[in-house]
Amino acid sequence: MPKKFLTVKEVARLLNVTPLTVRNWDTKGKLMAHRHPLNNYRLYKVEELEELMKELEISKVAVKVPKSVQPPTKSGVRKLKIDVL
Repeated sequence: MPKKFLTVKEVARLLNVTPLTVRNWDTKGKLMAHRHPLNNYRLYKVEELEELMKELEISKVAVKVPKSVQPPTKSGVRKLKIDVL
């Protein structure tokens, strides 16, 4: 039987973010938490998370890398230039 609700930790692992980020999204209204009746833990519906994941995928595609970002060198390592005063 598939789960209908996920815990904060499960959501964080699924979305590759920290549990604190999940709680902050709840506070800001990006996610809607349902509370467990006995322990008052946050629980999230799987359907709502699927919708959020679709939105995140769409936003990843729409993100463009600015020209100011230096491309990696041939070795694949970016060099950091530090000026000392």
